[in-house]
Order: sequence, then structure tokens, then C-alpha cells
Amino acid sequence: MTDLPRLVRLDSADDPRVADYARLTDVKLRRKLEPERGMYIAESSKVLRRALAAGHRPRSFFMAHKWLEDLADVLAEHPDVPLYVGPDEVLTEITGFHLHRGALAAMQRPEPVDLERLLAASSRVAILEDIVDHTNVGAIFRSAAALDVDAVLVTPRCADPLYRRAIRVSMGTVFQVPWARLEHWSADLQRVKDAG
Repeated sequence: MTDLPRLVRLDSADDPRVADYARLTDVKLRRKLEPERGMYIAESSKVLRRALAAGHRPRSFFMAHKWLEDLADVLAEHPDVPLYVGPDEVLTEITGFHLHRGALAAMQRPEPVDLERLLAASSRVAILEDIVDHTNVGAIFRSAAALDVDAVLVTPRCADPLYRRAIRVSMGTVFQVPWARLEHWSADLQRVKDAG
């Protein structure tokens, strides 16, 4: 696996090419930065695989050398996507935490789902009103998947379902249950009511 042509060996945390992965533990920064860049971080091989299965596009992969073999099939399917590999201490310095779950991927954020189309295809809908804790959002998505909820709607002040912790706690079900953000809370709530 060491002969991958797009493999970039990281020897320093100062490499500007891995800016998507910098300071992942700074929640305030990431909440602003990730939507602005049109991306999110998928953490762990299971979550990464679920994101790809949902049709999401990777911007880059980021991992310790020991995970290359485990993700060989994923890397082979995306030969043009940059692959950043480095020793644990460099990866920890970049992200702010030890990568014990394997790989990370910077993923392209999908286009928002059209609310009208989502409501037309749904009969069982969960609405998350101002749930600000990412862990709770992830747990609710996991429960929604288990209960065969057709769609999840989140209010404007609700935590981002595509934030790293929410995705991890949901075990990737945030990619399986369709969801949309209600940008105009009272007007959108009326649209939900009008859809029955």
C-alpha cells in the first residue's frame, strides 16, 4: 500500500494542505468553518464507509499508516482523492486528539434536501427543536433510524447533524435518514402542518 501515487507523507503539523483537519476539537471554530468550506469530517472507517455508501464525495483522506490496509478498497475506489498519512504524534498535533478510531475523511457537504420533496415522501417525521448538544443530535438520529422515521427536520438553532461528534454518535445513520434544516422556523412549521 505504500506505492499509492497520491499519498502525501506528513512530517509536520504545519502543512497547509491539511487545513480541513486542523483544530478539530475547537467546536466554536468548526461550527463556523465547516459549513463555510462546504465540508464535514467523517471519523472512523465505519462512518466513512457509510458516508460514501450514501453518495457523499471525499475531499481527502487522513490517517496513520497502519489504517491503509483496512481501507485499501475505499482508497482504490477514489484514486484521485488526496491521501494524507503521518505518524500518530503529527496527526494528533494537527487535529488536537489521538486518532484511535482509524481514519478521517474531509467530505464534501451534500446539497440541502428540498423540504417540499422530503415532506411529500414522508409520513413519520421527527422535529428537533433547538437541540444544541451534538451528542444528543447523533443519538436522536440513531433512534430515528431504528424507529423507521422517514425524515428528521432540525430548527435553525439546532446543532449541525454533520458535525463530527453528531455523526460519530449516530454511527453514520445521519447519512441514512433524510433530513432538512427548517431555515424559517414558524413558516416552515406551517409547511409541515400543511403537508399533513
